[in-house]
Amino acid sequence: MTHPDAPAPATPRPTLLAVFAHPDDEAFSVGGTLTHYARLGVNVILACATRGEAGKITVPGMTVDDLGAQREQELREACRALEIPDPLFLDYHDSGRYERTRHDDPKAMMNVNPLDVEVRLRDLIARVQPQVLLTFDPHGGYGHVDHLQIHRATSAAFFSTGHLPYGGPQRLFFTAMSVESAAGIARMGQDLDPLVYGVSEGTFAVSMDVSAYAENKRAALAAHGTQMGAESLLGRMTPEERQAMEERLNHEHFSLGGTRAPVQSYPLRGLFDGLEGFGTLDA
Repeated sequence: MTHPDAPAPATPRPTLLAVFAHPDDEAFSVGGTLTHYARLGVNVILACATRGEAGKITVPGMTVDDLGAQREQELREACRALEIPDPLFLDYHDSGRYERTRHDDPKAMMNVNPLDVEVRLRDLIARVQPQVLLTFDPHGGYGHVDHLQIHRATSAAFFSTGHLPYGGPQRLFFTAMSVESAAGIARMGQDLDPLVYGVSEGTFAVSMDVSAYAENKRAALAAHGTQMGAESLLGRMTPEERQAMEERLNHEHFSLGGTRAPVQSYPLRGLFDGLEGFGTLDA
């Protein structure tokens, strides 16, 4: 029996674990949300599966001796811009794309058993005890195999950690973009069908206005210098395309992948809305 004068159990610190594949994945679709919750006192943890070793350097004439080390440092700078702690790395390798695809690298995400990634994430979840998990949508944003692997492993880890003593993560969210946004990306050169990669706005469980953190997002994007050069998708934009992109960056959307807590209303006001003990975060 608890003594009547014993102090009440401490409320755990709200924790958000975001899991992505490469440095720069965080800046586009969740950067403002991460900054928003960090400023509210949430323990925001970014886990990155790889160091982007097989990425394409988009700055003409730039040479880098160790692209993985360079992109790790870029991600650390981006995290500072987003006002969140340094990232955690899962220590897999970037699978690359096109002529850079690493078919023969056993540590490349495309060649790793997703159950192995799930086990690593289960251990991380047990250690940091997040209430909220955040990762890619089922199409991996634009279909990159590493994004798909991380979506699968993170989703599996959500469902297999409900037995943890602290109760496991209570909500799983996926990044989501509208059909209109997907069409905009397609117009800029990505080979994707907007009706497949975009979702109806009724699918959005949470829509975050992150215009207050626009400078944080711009600084985070700029930190990924090897990926934001003149030969990048952003670097090749027309002024009109860049303006449209800037407007899209002011809002971040999420669909609901799973929940262990009641959903009192829909859409939700935020990622912690309705979670016992954390109701004031999204008031």
